[in-house]
Amino acid sequence: MNKVPTPKSFRVKSFGCQMNVYDGERMAELLATQGMEAAPEGEDADLVVLNTCHIREKAAEKVYSDIGRIVKDSDGKAPLIAVAGCVAQAEGDEIMRRARDVRMVVGPQAYHRLPDMIARASAGERVTDTDMPAEAKFGALPARRKRAPSAFLTVQEGCDKFCTYCVVPYTRGAEISRPFADLLDEAKRLVDQGAREITLLGQNVNAWDGEDGRGRAIGLDGLIRELAALPDLARIRYTTSHPNDMTDALIAAHGEVDKLMPYLHLPVQAGSDPILAAMNRSHSAESYLRVIERVRAARPDIAISGDFIVGFPGESEADFAATLALVDEVRYAAAFSFKYSPRPGTPAATMEGQVPVDVMDDRLQRLQAAITRDSHAFNAASVGRTCDVLVERTGRREGQWLGKTPWLQSAHFTASEGAADHAVGDIVRVELVEAGPNSLAARALT
Repeated sequence: MNKVPTPKSFRVKSFGCQMNVYDGERMAELLATQGMEAAPEGEDADLVVLNTCHIREKAAEKVYSDIGRIVKDSDGKAPLIAVAGCVAQAEGDEIMRRARDVRMVVGPQAYHRLPDMIARASAGERVTDTDMPAEAKFGALPARRKRAPSAFLTVQEGCDKFCTYCVVPYTRGAEISRPFADLLDEAKRLVDQGAREITLLGQNVNAWDGEDGRGRAIGLDGLIRELAALPDLARIRYTTSHPNDMTDALIAAHGEVDKLMPYLHLPVQAGSDPILAAMNRSHSAESYLRVIERVRAARPDIAISGDFIVGFPGESEADFAATLALVDEVRYAAAFSFKYSPRPGTPAATMEGQVPVDVMDDRLQRLQAAITRDSHAFNAASVGRTCDVLVERTGRREGQWLGKTPWLQSAHFTASEGAADHAVGDIVRVELVEAGPNSLAARALT
């Protein structure tokens, strides 16, 4: 390919999970250390990084669609295009074969080598790097530059669970926990730069383990307790968890660590034991419900969210009814639900009993109706509560502020007359006064 000038501006477009958001932020920080600037919204960039997710349906086709759109809108001056993330890891060679405008393909464990790849691509090469040296990535990345009230911190990557529908073990590799000292240092830097809330991330975040500063073996609960000692850190969250890694100590932390917010995202995927077994989820509906029961005993006001897949191969109407029954029992504050979509190379993709699309559509609608019912009920039950809201941005109206409650609900309020104005990053005491379908109205008390 032809040589091109070294890029001076960039845009990173991230899709999918919060770990991809984190990776996108880290790539942007890395590119900034190379003298590049983020292109303002609406302006062309010399380098475009598509940070992809393989979980969503037709993820690869959407990548090709985005590539075509970028080239079409470039008026003959196409930027350097890099495809990163899980689709890049899973289908890197195919992307290079099919999309000639792509100069770079980089997997989620190798994006710290982007500067070298960009230099080679600018010289006319087409470069692929899908190695998996997980620890090398974090050690090579620059210091955090995040300046926002809420920040992500990846503590664990990869997965050893091998659910039969999931590509993560193949695209992110085996489970690996980042060292405690590195995480504490990164958290301190984030707090020094203004983070009031940190969300700990991992494919199976509650599988994190390590040794603290005194050489003692600790799990995620121990890491949370250590982070809670940071004076200017006000809130801690974590996602995504596996039911089998909810230890007694982690459950206890929900009732004992004030800074750990009363919110738990705990995917179950289905309510039918035969379907869970076919998924290789290694928990039953009953064992999952007992975990929820124990968490609620430790923290009665906790908000529970989850993930569901409908139409998994072999799912009968009776199996789906078991999922609806589980939803009725848990009463989720929020949940994500998807139709099953085969992923090449996963065992489920070749299983017998693939469910027709129209049946999946019907089941998804019924499931989402039940989830929406419970989500609205949770918000309605919050009216009258007083709580703290972490201010994240201004609202559409004059004097309006938007932020998150401890239960991860979006709340908006206007500063009280005569009270001091607020700022992004403030924690404001409010009364929740009205529940809408997607947010709550509040009245500032301070």
